[in-house]
Amino acid sequence: MDAFYASVEQRDTPQLRGIPMAVGGVSDRGVLATASYEARKYGIHSAMSTKKALELCPQLVVVPGDHAKYKRVSMQIHDIFHEYTDIIEPISLDEAFLDVTENKPNIELAIDIAIEIKNKIKERLNLTASAGVSYNKFLAKIASDYNKPDGLYVVHPDRALSFISKLRIEQFWGVGPVTAQKMHKLGIFNGSTLREHSLWGLTHEFGKMGIIFYNFARGIDDRPVEANSIRKSIGCETTFESDIYKKSAVIIELYHVTQELIRRLKKNDFQGYTLTLKVKFHDFKQITRSYTDTHAFTNMDHILPAAKKLLNDVPFSEEQSIRLLGLSVGNAHDENEKKVWRQMEIDFKN
Repeated sequence: MDAFYASVEQRDTPQLRGIPMAVGGVSDRGVLATASYEARKYGIHSAMSTKKALELCPQLVVVPGDHAKYKRVSMQIHDIFHEYTDIIEPISLDEAFLDVTENKPNIELAIDIAIEIKNKIKERLNLTASAGVSYNKFLAKIASDYNKPDGLYVVHPDRALSFISKLRIEQFWGVGPVTAQKMHKLGIFNGSTLREHSLWGLTHEFGKMGIIFYNFARGIDDRPVEANSIRKSIGCETTFESDIYKKSAVIIELYHVTQELIRRLKKNDFQGYTLTLKVKFHDFKQITRSYTDTHAFTNMDHILPAAKKLLNDVPFSEEQSIRLLGLSVGNAHDENEKKVWRQMEIDFKN
């Protein structure tokens, strides 16, 4: 979907149409979940602080998110998907992979299905969607970002290698800022230069991800579209009204985050064996620390002491104050994973 949350708000509130607006935290300490295309012209984007966004565009209108509404709209979109296939793998509330190799209307070309889905979303929901069509998930995902908003792009197998050659390395799945910087040092700037590197060289530099990069450079992605996507972790986080640095204050906030984590674990009947602490500092730099135990993390007596130990490995001070704390539990055993179906939750307080 195109600027999903913002587009839903603009659809439902005429006063928001055609103006720079965003959805997210309305306070200076807030963070944006998404921005309208009118706002993006000012350089505003998701995950940007509300304060920074208002500096870039003082007339920006920020509205709080309504997750329940977005989830209802998402379900309406999925109802349209199900008219064509039941092999649907959600990525988020507004994005999904569809396998239409065999489809209900027996339409021969995937591009024709994409056009029909886009048209139905526009007609029934008054929203626009962009679609990417290709023979694997890697290429379909990248294609979906072309020609936004209301875009449609097809990567045919015969053109795949040429298409990949021109992709910036930052566009590859799994390549974040740190990995991109390492790639650049190796002389890798796009798909073409990535393809010049051997499998041994890439695995030596990037471990298991090296195999994935090697295959992506050659248009290979054998991951199936998985209709029953299972949640791999449960987590929560909180952004503070003011940065904190005193250990007593941090411990108190860690206790509150642990309480919320336990509530979510119980609600989802989830058991995992790896606890991860996330800390974001005043300058938006963040670090994570993880600990794996032989017993599942389920209660306060187990989680809080482990979280405190992880916190001991985090350097914070008055000069390096903390903006956000988060905790998550992952590494579920299969029997526990099967109990928990994926549920996308957006915390617009952060």
